[in-house]
Amino acid sequence: MMSVFKFHVACAALDLVDKGRLSLDQKVFIKKSELYNTWSPFRKKYPEGNIEITLSEVIDYTVALSDNNLCDILIDLVGGTQTVQKYMDSKGVKDFQIKHSERGMALNGWDSLYENYTTTNSTVQLLKKFYDGKLLSKKSTDYLMNIMLGTQTGTNKLVEQLPKGTPTAHKTGSSSIKDNILTIAENDMGIITLPNGKHYAITVYVSNSKESEAENCKIISNISKAVWDNFNK
Repeated sequence: MMSVFKFHVACAALDLVDKGRLSLDQKVFIKKSELYNTWSPFRKKYPEGNIEITLSEVIDYTVALSDNNLCDILIDLVGGTQTVQKYMDSKGVKDFQIKHSERGMALNGWDSLYENYTTTNSTVQLLKKFYDGKLLSKKSTDYLMNIMLGTQTGTNKLVEQLPKGTPTAHKTGSSSIKDNILTIAENDMGIITLPNGKHYAITVYVSNSKESEAENCKIISNISKAVWDNFNK
């Protein structure tokens, strides 16, 4: 899954918001010791950490900016990866497993990347449940949709060949390249709005590829364009 799992983590956090156990306005203190050297726009902006932000900001950094450090802080806030797993299980989500945080994957090596997994069908069904309001309250659903519409990563994936300005609520993911040869995952999934106001869910996962990063992303982009063209015949 790579960073696609940040959507699942955000859903688990917002479920706790819906239940009154967390609040989007609550303050979260980010310690410098929690900020390790990884993909982290937050760390780049606040290298010294030791700053207080809201839970809403933590979720925004996690999803829209795919911040690894803030994702792990969010995982800790909900009670660990096992809490995310139990939440997804309770919603009938099949073919999904989350064992490792971002830092966990970094520390445990390449094999651990395969232990956070799902399927394209599982993800599409999850997105449908999400859109239909079967995961979260309407307020939380609208909130997370809005964050995903503001995703700033992966502009060369699902959205690349769509008409400019097409509303795309999506979450990307990508691995680094093992031995300078193997890309374990290049991912994008999301909910796209058609010109007629209807929506469709799409998930494209490229795995175990020996193509270049540009080619892997082009695979996703080409499939996205084909699906768009089909729905707009």
